[in-house]
Amino acid sequence: MEAIAMTIGAERRPGRTTFDSLDPYRGGPWAQVAEATARDVDDAVAAARAAFEGPWGALSGAERARLLRRLGQEIEAAADELALAETRDNGKLLREMGGQVRSLPAWYEYYAGFADKIEGRVVDTGRPDFFGYVSREPVGVVAAVLPWNSPLLLLTFKLAPALAAGCTVVAKPSEHAPVSILKFAELFERAGFPPGVFNTVSGASREVGEWLVRHPGVDRVSFTGSETTGAAVAAAAASHLAPATLELGGKSANIVFPDADLEAAANGLIAGIFAAAGQTCIAGSRALIHADVFDEVVDRVAERADSIVMGDPTGSATEMGPICFPGQLEKIQHYVDTARKEGAVIRVGGGDGGHGGLFFQPTLITGLPNDSVVCREEIFGPVLTAVPFGDEDEAVRLANDSRYGLAAGIWTADVRRVFRMTRALKVGTVWVNAYRTLNYAMPFGGVKNSGFGRENGTEGLGEYLEEKAVWIETTGRTRDPFVLG
Repeated sequence: MEAIAMTIGAERRPGRTTFDSLDPYRGGPWAQVAEATARDVDDAVAAARAAFEGPWGALSGAERARLLRRLGQEIEAAADELALAETRDNGKLLREMGGQVRSLPAWYEYYAGFADKIEGRVVDTGRPDFFGYVSREPVGVVAAVLPWNSPLLLLTFKLAPALAAGCTVVAKPSEHAPVSILKFAELFERAGFPPGVFNTVSGASREVGEWLVRHPGVDRVSFTGSETTGAAVAAAAASHLAPATLELGGKSANIVFPDADLEAAANGLIAGIFAAAGQTCIAGSRALIHADVFDEVVDRVAERADSIVMGDPTGSATEMGPICFPGQLEKIQHYVDTARKEGAVIRVGGGDGGHGGLFFQPTLITGLPNDSVVCREEIFGPVLTAVPFGDEDEAVRLANDSRYGLAAGIWTADVRRVFRMTRALKVGTVWVNAYRTLNYAMPFGGVKNSGFGRENGTEGLGEYLEEKAVWIETTGRTRDPFVLG
């Protein structure tokens, strides 16, 4: 097995001990990954601080932009290796991981364009004897804690704007999919970045992430993952008053009205939940379908779901790979079994379908209300529930009746309804006659228990900048020291 080291400053550090990264399709370990100690975390944060206060912090925005573009070129050259590492780690389709990795240079190109355009503003102080301005400055050292489902894409959501802003980063990948991020760190030296700008610490132990998030040398935390872990991360960051950006779970509604193109809508429901085997925070896991077309749409989805090709994620004909790790498979099966006990109708799927291993069939559930367990909890697997509604008001009520608020989809030909619905839905992203598409220029994030803060777009850049107010006295006169103003 290949030995995968961490990057700390200029050093490739193998770790005193290692843990295995498991291939969910082949069912065994394929890489040995360094296990970080508390000392490794200290050293990584120190390396990031030294780069921030030293060579990286001394660069102009134009010089940062040049390096960001060079990093994009290195990603493009290494795309095949990085994509295969992600597929071996998490079992998602190689063609999807390849598409994600090849899209990443556009993120770095986009944020490179901001690096030399971070500007402040002059403020009217209301005082003729003072000149005032506001500058925007990098927050400092950022801790990025990543999930296993799309490691490099979700890292880039954080890393590209952080680098453009002038920050340095310590990344902690998931223990279930660490390899691509650790390999990615090697590209920074090739691109010409100073040591310490991007550092990695890995570990199978939850302690590694906690050491990083609680570290007093970390100035900001950015986390993507589950709601429960996100709450713990926010508390740990708050222990030393570091602000946090949290992109958490979802239970997103994909809403079909009777005037929609039903073939396109059914395809959108398939894409929303069965792509990536449902292992995505934006999964459209709740299908809300108008009663007039409920049976027709459910039949269309069931027919297509039943024909989805499961198998080797590196195969060109495969449409769905395995679940990432055994604990996640057990969680999915538990929720489906719970739905059965509640009286659900399992239209399609419900188990491994004879595939064995870590496979779980595309599953479509009807016959349960919106307040059932399977309709309320994030399953993070290929399980779609379908619930009928009678009118627009009921659709809004059902969609918003969730503790999550990450995303939603609307399928309709009525443009007036589009404006009403997009305003009424309490989510961070709404797709209209489409589902599951992202771009560097569009902000991404949720409301309610789906987290706070935004990634991508100009909003994502702002997460890594802080404003400084500067007052300059212009007359030289002495004033009364005991009077405010």
